[in-house]
Amino acid sequence: MKTALFIAIVLAAGCFAGTIHGLANLAIVEPYLDEAIGIENQNLFASGEEEDTPQFQVEYDSYRIWQKGGQVLAGAILGTSIGALFGIVFALSRKILPGNNHVKKALVLSGIMWFTIYLIPFLKYPANPPTVGDADTVVLRAILYLSFIAISGFGAVGFYQLLKRLEKRKRFVAFIGYAAFLSTAFLLMPENPDEVTAPMDLVNGFRAMSVVAVSIFWISLGVILGALWQKYNPDKQIQTKTY
Repeated sequence: MKTALFIAIVLAAGCFAGTIHGLANLAIVEPYLDEAIGIENQNLFASGEEEDTPQFQVEYDSYRIWQKGGQVLAGAILGTSIGALFGIVFALSRKILPGNNHVKKALVLSGIMWFTIYLIPFLKYPANPPTVGDADTVVLRAILYLSFIAISGFGAVGFYQLLKRLEKRKRFVAFIGYAAFLSTAFLLMPENPDEVTAPMDLVNGFRAMSVVAVSIFWISLGVILGALWQKYNPDKQIQTKTY
């Protein structure tokens, strides 16, 4: 494998997909964040913690402009790191993934990773807008979410190893085992400690758009990495001249 070309492909794919994710967040998620933060500000005014003054509004607007401006950059950085992981997994598994070209193979892998390390943890601990969640529980919530990602991800790897060892007609056992394993994890893992007090239409809209934005990222990552791999073929053996 051409190491330098491989690194360039996976980092470029992750960066481009992350940038697309950041733009998607700006377009479809940020409006819900604006509404949620607006509710949060009204609660601060009502409690007397802050005053609704022109100075507050100027500072708030400046902060949100800065925050939104960094959305794309943050997406690119996060996408690059995830792209590196995705590229390594793809390099190790591309020969056994279904599909007659690298784009299809990469899309299959991105679908698997989207399902195991994003959608399943999201179903247990769905994303919430800023109005939901106590600052005192943020560390606990992060630990619970990351723990469930690890449980789902490593569980998928473990049952995949079992799948490879089973006869073809018995491979359904691995899928049933993974489903049972996740069902048990769903029951045993603690619930989200914070009560949802924000309007449910806001919460549900935010969650739905978050799923769409993250799905766009995984689709983009699969298409871009697969296309770059197809074009530049970093695993092609370097031919040496013989004399």
